[in-house]
Amino acid sequence: MAKVILEARDVVKHYPVTKGLLQRTVGWVRAVDGVSFSVEQGKTLSIVGESGAGKTTVARQILLLEKLTSGSILFEGTDLYKMSPAQVKDDYRPKVHYVQQNPWSSMNPRMRIRDVVGEPIFVNTKQTKKTVYTEVGKLLDQVGIDTDGMTRYPHEFSGGQRQRIAVARALALNPTLLILDEPVSALDVSIRAQIMNLFKDLQSKFDLSYIVIAHNLATVRYMSHSVAIMYLGQLVEYGDSEALFERPLHPYTRALISASQLTLPEDSEGKAQQIILTGEMPSPLNPPSGCRFHTRCTEASDKCSKDVPEMRKVGKQMVKCHHYD
Repeated sequence: MAKVILEARDVVKHYPVTKGLLQRTVGWVRAVDGVSFSVEQGKTLSIVGESGAGKTTVARQILLLEKLTSGSILFEGTDLYKMSPAQVKDDYRPKVHYVQQNPWSSMNPRMRIRDVVGEPIFVNTKQTKKTVYTEVGKLLDQVGIDTDGMTRYPHEFSGGQRQRIAVARALALNPTLLILDEPVSALDVSIRAQIMNLFKDLQSKFDLSYIVIAHNLATVRYMSHSVAIMYLGQLVEYGDSEALFERPLHPYTRALISASQLTLPEDSEGKAQQIILTGEMPSPLNPPSGCRFHTRCTEASDKCSKDVPEMRKVGKQMVKCHHYD
């Protein structure tokens, strides 16, 4: 059995809504509401959902940028939120890195590439500048950037090259886990496949684990070993990537796959069926009763509006739906 690198257990994040001069709490925004998943060593988990589903909040909690309302997140078996500041600095920060959606915004335009990539090494080690620059050259070579460009500035590189440089910087401290936020969405279609192949090659070479935050299901299907589908702060389907795309169980998952035109579900006559969701996602300040998706679901019944569905295991998948079958 593969080693579990990171595990989220019933993670909750509620933001208070305040009113008046005394900032009295009048409600709660349920950004994340009981999310559980795990990431194995050398594997990729993708978290998918519409804007406002809670994906980014989950990522920020893993990065310790948001405190938990309740639940726990374990990294290599240790609760992140019970670590001392010294443990976080020495045992966690070097092992978990974040690659932003837009590599341009994460680079200081006044710094040369050798210093952009070498900065984590300068900050966390006591190596000489010459040694660091040697390491930077190796990192750039691993991601397909010519080392002759070490003295150039970020604006002198294309978008795809800047993403490769961002990946090189993320690898500087030999991490265990990378969190990739829409890793190819800001890139031209012609080079997206190159960057996805780079991620897969690096994963194979260094046994890296990835958490991918994404909208594009083509990217998710190509890169992922497991997929978590989020809707309004909750997981509605979670499990093996191949099984999920071959036989999506939740109506929301089927709608997302239909919209992506990867594989359209078939109707009773075996014909491709397009699913179009109506309306918008309800407010997390006042989520619907019962199943949170029932206000937009074409298969909803009275039970869906009253009873909260349990997360059930079906083969290699988990699904939160009364009518999954």
